[in-house]
Amino acid sequence: MSHIPNAPASEVEKQERIQNALFNVGYNAEFSRRGAIKAALALTASAVLFGLPGRAYAARASQKTLDALATAEEKLAAVEAELEQLAAEFQALSLEQEKTIAQIDDVQTQIDETQEQIEEKQQELEDKQNVLAGRVSDSYKDGPGSTLKLLLAAKSFDELLSNSRYVEKINDADKQVISEIQQIRESLEQQKAELEQQKTELETLRQQQADQLSDMQAKQGEVQTLVDGLSSDVKELMAQRDAEYLAAVEEERRQQEAQQQHQQSGGGTTYLPGNAQVSGSSRSQERVVSCCYAVPSPGAGYCAMWVSRVFAAAGFSYLGGNANDMYNRWCTSSNKDNLRVGMIVAVSTYSKNTMGRIYGHVGIYVGNNTVMENIGGIASTNLDRWISYYGDTVSPRWGWAGGWALE
Repeated sequence: MSHIPNAPASEVEKQERIQNALFNVGYNAEFSRRGAIKAALALTASAVLFGLPGRAYAARASQKTLDALATAEEKLAAVEAELEQLAAEFQALSLEQEKTIAQIDDVQTQIDETQEQIEEKQQELEDKQNVLAGRVSDSYKDGPGSTLKLLLAAKSFDELLSNSRYVEKINDADKQVISEIQQIRESLEQQKAELEQQKTELETLRQQQADQLSDMQAKQGEVQTLVDGLSSDVKELMAQRDAEYLAAVEEERRQQEAQQQHQQSGGGTTYLPGNAQVSGSSRSQERVVSCCYAVPSPGAGYCAMWVSRVFAAAGFSYLGGNANDMYNRWCTSSNKDNLRVGMIVAVSTYSKNTMGRIYGHVGIYVGNNTVMENIGGIASTNLDRWISYYGDTVSPRWGWAGGWALE
């Protein structure tokens, strides 16, 4: 069979190239929403050009548009530099939040240990009180005459002195018991005071955490304002450039239409589902996993939106919020023993790119040690690889989204 050089790619191969390119950009690149627009444009152009082998296109936008866009992009670069600074501050706040959580756990452990010591001291106090009560009871039963009888029973002066010293020792022992009881009480009171102080410190730490979360949300609002406030000129010029370029490509395509009788099948999907194993036992878990395969990507940078759409499609409410919101609200465990099918898996921040530092990332655990996520397309990622990749700043955690226990 002869080999045909530059043979046109099939529709399936085209879609695979587009999907793989998206995954690579979303997973490894320094990715911003601006970068997503550029990537989408490049992939759209590639999809048009795949069917035109053997010829390079000379299509381009007008020089006037390109110059205007270059000027506008310089302004945009300045805004993005400010955005990068905010991202660094956001990451620092997330690290402080992680430290606060660890401190709270440590203080709680100390409180539990102190409480155990208090209970032990309380038992010791009760034992000493019982001993003293026994001595008083015995003395009462025998009456005050018992001591006098002991002294009068002495047959010599030496025996009298010996009996007298014996009585004194008994009295000293009673005094020692009383002193020990008083010391135990003082020790208990001191430990109670320390415990109350620890509780106060714990509440202070919790308030600090709440303040940090508030600061993080405020920073997020500032970043969102910057993103929303990008010059309308930049957006219009980018749209104009893209339109001019695609129009030029389309014109050349029409000119060569007679030479490229290509299969034009009406499009494809950005995700081709496979036969993923579902280990969840409940219908709710199965619905969520099924919707993970059915709900398409809303676009690069919208991991939380995809998660919200999956749960809405599965019959639950629309969650809303960003990945860091979901992390802070519902992701409470980092113990794999607690991970169940249908739980969301998230980080509040990670260092790989600007959007990751600001908004974090979230996916859905579908069983078989696999997380499904939106990274510009829907990907199935090994859980351990996911944890290693995204857990470079805070500990990945998981939990039931919306508080809905699916099993």
